[in-house]
Amino acid sequence: MKHYPFILFYLFLNLFIYAFQGTIWVYTFCFILFSAVVVWGSFDIQLGYFVNSFTHKRTRIKEIALTFDDGPTEFTPKFLDLLKEKNLKATFFCIGKQIEKHPETFQRMISEGHLIGNHTYSHSNNTGFLSTQKMIEEIRKCDDAILNVGDIKTNLYRPPFGVTNPNIAKAIRKSHKKSIGWNVRSFDTVMSDEKKILKKITKELKKGSVILLHDTSEKTYTILVELLLFLERENYSTFTIPMIKSKNND
Repeated sequence: MKHYPFILFYLFLNLFIYAFQGTIWVYTFCFILFSAVVVWGSFDIQLGYFVNSFTHKRTRIKEIALTFDDGPTEFTPKFLDLLKEKNLKATFFCIGKQIEKHPETFQRMISEGHLIGNHTYSHSNNTGFLSTQKMIEEIRKCDDAILNVGDIKTNLYRPPFGVTNPNIAKAIRKSHKKSIGWNVRSFDTVMSDEKKILKKITKELKKGSVILLHDTSEKTYTILVELLLFLERENYSTFTIPMIKSKNND
């Protein structure tokens, strides 16, 4: 259920409780349940609670999408070398200030045929608390960096941390972006054990999966090396996000 219909349902439920003279504990339980759903919807991009996000491809073919967040960084060239060696294309969701910091690497991403997405300008830890206007500014500034350094435009956007809310949803719509999520989250910035991360990814992998990785560390590079070997053994091919028809994004 979407956020606003759920609010109407919650209000109707309160009226129903009032009509039958429910106790304060019933109201409290309903409020806690309502709050839990809203928080869950804010942090789980796959639910599409506030905004529809593309999280996987509907396909019968063994194919997956490799996506990388938070670059470009000093580690990104190694990722690009590996992808070039394997003749694979990925989608990079870049931070505006990182683009300005590593312009040559960003230009290389584009020249080697990888797809680019907007990941805000600063990737602020306060993203979930920003106003709609501040979010629009974050998206716009990243768009400016993409255009100024790479001479391209993109309508792909990935919310930092996968967090969404009414302000972010409105900013995405006003910026004419398509929200891109994932259905396989590696947690490569949180977990330290490379083998556990790789096992988590391969265990959750399905046809059409979108994998979230970060081109920000040697650790993830090592994981990517093993992941690509796994994909070869299992006869998986790769796709890039814009190859998906828009009707599959809903």
